[in-house]
Order: sequence, then structure tokens, then C-alpha cells
Amino acid sequence: MRKIRFTTEQIVAVLHEHEAGGKVAEVCRRHGITEQTLYRWKKKYGGMQVSEAKRLKHLEEENRQLKRIVADQALNLQVVKDLLGRVVTPDKRRTAVTNSSNGHRSSQAKK
Repeated sequence: MRKIRFTTEQIVAVLHEHEAGGKVAEVCRRHGITEQTLYRWKKKYGGMQVSEAKRLKHLEEENRQLKRIVADQALNLQVVKDLLGRVVTPDKRRTAVTNSSNGHRSSQAKK
């Protein structure tokens, strides 16, 4: 079966057609979707207008990007922790922290 991508407007239009009294089998056949797809869309977009559905999709995309950024940062942090924990001795780590904090004012240096 071929996979068709429906736009947000098309999904909302199909749901409004169903809510207006269209029978499930007829609406599904007319638009070439399964009943499962119709009910999944109804669960996700039921009662929304086109602008609300577009906003939902935009927020989902933004959330996906932010989750990827957080995962990348967590991975980078773990790599740095692993490298510092294995390679650098406590004395060298202390020296590195002291040298890096000399150029920057930290909350401890403001006393």
C-alpha cells in the first residue's frame, strides 16, 4: 500500500467531514485511508481548527529539535566527564580549573 502524506488542512477537513455526519467507511474510502488512520487522526486532531493543528505540528517539530539538542549536549558532557576522569589526574584537573577560572569571574571570586 502506498504511503500518502496528508497536510494538516487535509486531515482537519477529513475530520470535519466525519464530524458532519459522514459514515466512517465512506469517508475512509473517499480519501483512501484506513479506519485506524481516521481514528488516530481523530484522537490527535479531534475538535481542532486548521490553525490549531498547524500550531501543534510546529510545536511537535520544535520539541523534537530541542530533544535532539539536549541529547547531543548530554552525550558531549558524558564524553568530557569520561575523558577527565580517566586521563587527567586530580592535580592536573585542579590546575586546569584554576587556570581557566583565572580569566573568568565566578561566583566564588566575587567575594
